[in-house]
Amino acid sequence: MERTKKKVAVFDIDGTIFRSSLLIELVENLIDRGLFPQEARELYRKERAGWLDRTSGYEAYINAVVRSFLKHIKGVPFLEFDEIASDMVDRHRSRVYRFTRDLIAQLKSEDFYLLAISQSPKGVLDKFCDSFGFDKVYGRFYELGPGDRFTGKVVDEHLIANKANIVKRAVEKEGLTLEGSYGVGDTEDDMPFLELVTHPIAFNPNSGLYRYAKINDWRVVVERKDVIYEVHENF
Repeated sequence: MERTKKKVAVFDIDGTIFRSSLLIELVENLIDRGLFPQEARELYRKERAGWLDRTSGYEAYINAVVRSFLKHIKGVPFLEFDEIASDMVDRHRSRVYRFTRDLIAQLKSEDFYLLAISQSPKGVLDKFCDSFGFDKVYGRFYELGPGDRFTGKVVDEHLIANKANIVKRAVEKEGLTLEGSYGVGDTEDDMPFLELVTHPIAFNPNSGLYRYAKINDWRVVVERKDVIYEVHENF
């Protein structure tokens, strides 16, 4: 008798479950704890101000943070990094959106296979996603060199960049099904995997994803303060 395949639910993490970016919080903590120099913050100060003042976009901000991280992670001992990352996750793990938190719990109770995909560091994602019961977590894996120090290189970066291929590989490898599947994302980067699932949800989407979601009649959900609502009108 053939085993019934589990349905899969795919979640982006930053800005979709976590109410910030794990990478941003991590870099800020690495600077505050002295593992990164204070000048690391200067590499994204302008872009952060532009984002807060709404004179430029979030993408410019997060890309500047990524550049700062890549520049300063080289030579950092893994154990010291891991201690700071663990402390950060412990303090921030409850800072999540209610909608996605409750949806995860619902799908978990219905025996969905929970898959997380993010551009944040894999080790930090593992710590954050563990408390939600994710079955598989994909993130950026940073290479370790002699003395268990980071080299500054990302391992197989081309693989994590393609979220749709990750979902397809996971479905095949784990014996899952996309029939009846769910996907939740918040930016254009999530569109490739949202196109694969039966029930795509654009959650707190940026303008690019919002427009695409409305064209394709996807569900659009917004959580603002203590209100969760769906958007039905045309953009």
